Amino acid sequence: MFKPRLLYTLALYLLLPFIPLRLLWRGRKQPAYLRHWGERFGWYSAVPQAPLIWIHAVSVGETRACVPLIAALQARFPAHKILLTHMTPTGRETGRTLFGTRVLQTYLPYDLPGATQRFLSHFKPSFGLLMETELWPNLIAACRQRHIPLALINARLSERSARGYARLAALARAALQNLTLICAQTSADAERLTQLGAHHVVVTGNIKFDVVPPPANDQLRKLFGAERQVILAASTRDGEEALLLDALSTPIPNQLLLIVPRHPQRFDAVATLLASRRIAFQRRSENAPIRAETQVVLGDSMGEMFAYYGAADVAIIGGSLLPFGGQNLIEACALGVPVILGPHTHNFAQAAQDAVNGGAALRVADAGAALAQAQALLQDHEKRKSMRAAALRFAAEHRGAVDKTMKLIEEKLLKTH
Repeated sequence: MFKPRLLYTLALYLLLPFIPLRLLWRGRKQPAYLRHWGERFGWYSAVPQAPLIWIHAVSVGETRACVPLIAALQARFPAHKILLTHMTPTGRETGRTLFGTRVLQTYLPYDLPGATQRFLSHFKPSFGLLMETELWPNLIAACRQRHIPLALINARLSERSARGYARLAALARAALQNLTLICAQTSADAERLTQLGAHHVVVTGNIKFDVVPPPANDQLRKLFGAERQVILAASTRDGEEALLLDALSTPIPNQLLLIVPRHPQRFDAVATLLASRRIAFQRRSENAPIRAETQVVLGDSMGEMFAYYGAADVAIIGGSLLPFGGQNLIEACALGVPVILGPHTHNFAQAAQDAVNGGAALRVADAGAALAQAQALLQDHEKRKSMRAAALRFAAEHRGAVDKTMKLIEEKLLKTH
C-alpha cells in the first residue's frame, strides 16, 4: 500500500466511529438507512448461484442509466447473473422497481480494506463496471490484486470535480491507472480524466441517451385534465421550489405546475411549503383527478419520471436553477418535451449545450425567468412544435453508447479476464 492510499485509509478508520451516527441521522427521514448495515461493512448472506457481472450504480440516476446496459449484458452473457450495488436506499429501491428479481442487489461496502476484500471474496465477480464517477481507491486496488477487470463506464468529470481530485492527485492517479478501461461520455471528460493520469480512456458517449422510454401512457394526463397545460419542474432540489413559487404569483387559468422533487425524503417538506403559502395543491399519491382550483401538483411518487414527462407540455430541469449542477435533461428530450435550463448545468455540460445549440432547450438566468419562459411557450404552439422535433432529433442523434461500451467490454475486459 503506497503512502497516499495509506493516509486515505487511516482517515477512513478515524471516521469509522461516526458512520453509524450518520446512518442514524439520515434514518430519521429515510428509515431505509437503518437497514442492511452489515452490507455496508462487507458482510453478506445471499450466496450467488451463478457467475456474476458486477455493476455499481451509486444512486437513482446511475441506476436508471443502467437499464439498456443491463439488457445488453444479459443478452450477451445469459449464463451470468447481474450484481447491482448502490450506496443510497433510493438507488436500491429504484433498482428493485426497474429489475425486480432479474438482478441481485446489495450495498457496496465502505472503502475499507477488510470490507472490500469480504465483498470480493463473497461475490467473486467475473468483471466489474463502475458507473459515472465512482473512484474507491481501496476497492479498485483490491480488484487489481485479484485480477478482476474493472472499468469506469459512462464516466463524467466536471471541471469542479477535476479540481477536487487534483488536490488528491497521487491517490486519484493511482486509482485511475488501476482501472482496466475508462469509457468517457465526452471528449472534455476524457481530457480531464487523462490530465489526472488516467490510461485507456475512450469516448463512447452517454448511455443515458440509450434509455428507451416506456410505451406512452396517458393516465396522468387524464388525471390532470385534458384542457390543462402542464409545466413540469423536474427533479427539483432544495430551495428551487420556493423560487418557482415566488414566481407563481397570479394563477393562470388552465395552467398547472407539476413539481417533482429529486429526493423522496423531501416530499413532505415541499408539501409543507405549499401549505404554508396557501397554494391549492394535490399530491400525485392521492391518485385523484385534479380539481379545477388546484394550482400545483406535488409529484410524490417513485419510478414515474417518464410518466411525468409524458404528461408535460414544457419541462424546467431541476438542479439547474441553483448551483447543484443540473439534473438529467435527456429523458425529457427523448419524449420530445421542450426543455428550459437554468445557468447551472455542469453535471450535464455537453448534453445541455448540445440541446441548446440544437434548438431542443432554452437557457435562462433564474427561476423567475424559467417560469416566465415556460408560460410563454405554452402560448406559442409553433415554437413548442419546433422544440419538440428538435428534442426528438437531439436524442436520436446521440444514441449508441451502449453498443460502443459493450464492444470495449468484450475487447478489453474479457481479454484481461
